Amino acid sequence: MQVRAWSKTDVGCVRRQNEDACITVIQPDRALGMVCDGMGGANAGEVASEMASQIFSGVITTGDDTPEELMRLGLEQANAAVYRHSLSHTECRGMGTTLVAAMVIDDTAYVLNVGDSRAYTIAGGSIRQLTQDHSLVQELVRAGTISPEEAAYHPHRNIITRALGTERKVVGDLFVHRLIPGERLLLCSDGLSNELGEEDLLTLMETGPVEQSCDRLIEAALAHGARDNVTAVVMELADSSEG
Repeated sequence: MQVRAWSKTDVGCVRRQNEDACITVIQPDRALGMVCDGMGGANAGEVASEMASQIFSGVITTGDDTPEELMRLGLEQANAAVYRHSLSHTECRGMGTTLVAAMVIDDTAYVLNVGDSRAYTIAGGSIRQLTQDHSLVQELVRAGTISPEEAAYHPHRNIITRALGTERKVVGDLFVHRLIPGERLLLCSDGLSNELGEEDLLTLMETGPVEQSCDRLIEAALAHGARDNVTAVVMELADSSEG
């Protein structure tokens, strides 16, 4: 297995502070990429996303359980820490964060999400969203009340129905995806996916060196006005035929 990873985050064009957090870790037997998008008053969102990303990544990179169990434990411990902190610090009361993470072992990606930060797979000239948003508009789409096209411009598209750290317990969705050589994973906060459609994302991911893909994505979001913090993590399963 040879996995490469890159990440970049930007405050955007409107917000005063960046409440997103991202991490990439490459180890001999596993690779991790993750994005958290914090929420809460004052600096609480920044605290929640940073705390969640550090605790979750610590579990994933040091544990020896099965991949599924590691993802469950990481989410459980991160949620408990953020929840306890919010209760014991008045200025952080009610804080929380989204989370999307991908752990790659051999040729298999274990993808976990809570909230509306997303994971996409890019391969064979196409892009597909792996995760499902935990959001109000996604529930409306599933119910057939609005179309996916309407969801992209819905005035309440930023309302999420599930977050890490806001309740004593949280449940994430876990997806297991077999990767092919050369396939890429894109993890991002909604600051990116709200500004760029899937065709834009695909074009930016496949135009130019993969090492610069995060730069291209962030620059494009900024050109669109970047109303929120913008974060991207790109992971690639290297093609063994290269080099």
